Amino acid sequence: MQEIHTSPKKYARLGGILYLINIVLGFFAIAYVESKIMVGNDPAATANNIIAHNFLYRLGMAAHIIILLTNVPLALIFYRLFRIVNKNATLLVVFFTLVGTAIESANLLNQFEPLLLLKNGLPAGSFSQEQVHELVYTLLRLKTVGFHLSLVFYGFYGLSAGYLIFISAFLPKVIGIFLAIGGLCYITYSFASFLAPKFAASLVPYIQIPSRLAELSFCLWLL
Repeated sequence: MQEIHTSPKKYARLGGILYLINIVLGFFAIAYVESKIMVGNDPAATANNIIAHNFLYRLGMAAHIIILLTNVPLALIFYRLFRIVNKNATLLVVFFTLVGTAIESANLLNQFEPLLLLKNGLPAGSFSQEQVHELVYTLLRLKTVGFHLSLVFYGFYGLSAGYLIFISAFLPKVIGIFLAIGGLCYITYSFASFLAPKFAASLVPYIQIPSRLAELSFCLWLL
């Protein structure tokens, strides 16, 4: 089958649109919805928030699924744009993106299960309401752990993509530097959350700023 050639500018603009969707829905699903649902160290309040804001909770999951869907064509677009720079490094970007996406996708089950528990409950006499709330809260905390695990792979995506952008002749090197720094921040925060959770919590939101600036600047350049 003959390959259909598309100009790099069209790939870049399509990538920019997908990246923008990713950023906007990511803020909604991961930042906004979670802030409305999760109450620190209060399983009962968290469970009640899921019940009270059921549609918002489901909408956050739908938005998160769209984010994960955009990651797949974004990986392909990155490959088409950067394979001429360094094919092996470009493949690393693709693989780190897809592995991180796979982990994050499977992790959404921990976000969906609380809906089943709170709607249908459990067999009579097996768990009290407090225990159901604790189980719901534990599942959401597992979701956070899974997200931090996916960030390790996204961090190495940032390092690989930053390197490619830095050595390329068609993008500003500063964007590559920002992406690499953002990737290091992802990796640092993720491992800190595993090894020293209290220290990791103290890094937020400052450690998130470089990666946000890097992704936004890369998105704007693609557009």
